[in-house]
Amino acid sequence: MVPFGGWDMPLSYLAGTLAEHRACRSAAVVFDVSHLGTVRVEGPGAFDALQAALTNDLNKIEPGRCQYTHLLDPDGSVADDIIVWWRGAEVFDVMPNASNTDGVTRALLGAASGFDGEADSGTVSAADVTATRAIIAVQGPQARALLATVMPEAAAVGRFRVMEFDFDGTTCVVAGTGYTGEDGLELAVPSERANDVWRAVLSCGIEPAGLGARDTLRLEAGLPLHGHELGPGITTLNAGLEWVVSWTKGEFVGREALAAQKEAGVTPVLRGLSVEGKRPPRADMDVLRDGVSVGTVSSGNYSPVLDHGIAMAFVLPELQIGDEVELDARGTMLAATVVEMPFVTKAT
Repeated sequence: MVPFGGWDMPLSYLAGTLAEHRACRSAAVVFDVSHLGTVRVEGPGAFDALQAALTNDLNKIEPGRCQYTHLLDPDGSVADDIIVWWRGAEVFDVMPNASNTDGVTRALLGAASGFDGEADSGTVSAADVTATRAIIAVQGPQARALLATVMPEAAAVGRFRVMEFDFDGTTCVVAGTGYTGEDGLELAVPSERANDVWRAVLSCGIEPAGLGARDTLRLEAGLPLHGHELGPGITTLNAGLEWVVSWTKGEFVGREALAAQKEAGVTPVLRGLSVEGKRPPRADMDVLRDGVSVGTVSSGNYSPVLDHGIAMAFVLPELQIGDEVELDARGTMLAATVVEMPFVTKAT
């Protein structure tokens, strides 16, 4: 157990991080990710408030679906990356990162006043309901087939869809989302039933996995982590995630700064690095080309699937796929090549 975002979280279980990682790529694992936040946004003005706050366009989806999006600071930095579960016509569950829940709640309440009066704060509520539920993530190519033996309704949820299901007389929520690069789903269950749901998931042959495996899995999948690939001084465009920005929906927090960056030219940019050997690269290592610094590693580790080091790094935009660089590991140089991401595609 380790402290993480104000929570005590499992880093690994008895099998260890490498075994947990490989189990997710080959079969299925279950993560306790209850540290993720849930902000319930509801009321007649909820849609407009979220549109005013977040980068993506909710008009692209509908009730019963999920959407990945960003909350920006006024300077364009990514305050948080978020999954929105559109639960009902006027009910949204906004899922921020562990330590950002309070800030996201305040930002959404602020956005309820709207741009040009489009949303009325009297018609919107935003409440932190994190303590009322647990989030249990089941991930892997066999996740649905195994879970179907104990929770067939939940196992049937579509990718990026959200719905309610019954577990032994208790109403729970399931979304076809995850953070591993594999197929899977996430269960939001009332906190008093969390142990029962967890044991039911384990009973069908799904192994538990901790934060260590979750991090190596998301890195292989090329997925960003707030505080590394997203955060203060890092915009959506720096992270190569412009697809989560709707330039046509109207105003949102940080839009002006983001548009100015796009017009001026984005630098630095996020690139993937394949590193020779098993020594894991680490965040903050300098990226060198011909002895000159061209960027900094944001995340790095050993890839259990590829059996060598991999990293994401913010580098000068002229660095292209196939270019060779070096990483400065405290004076020892690690040879690396710029590659496409994701490093590993899902087993299915």
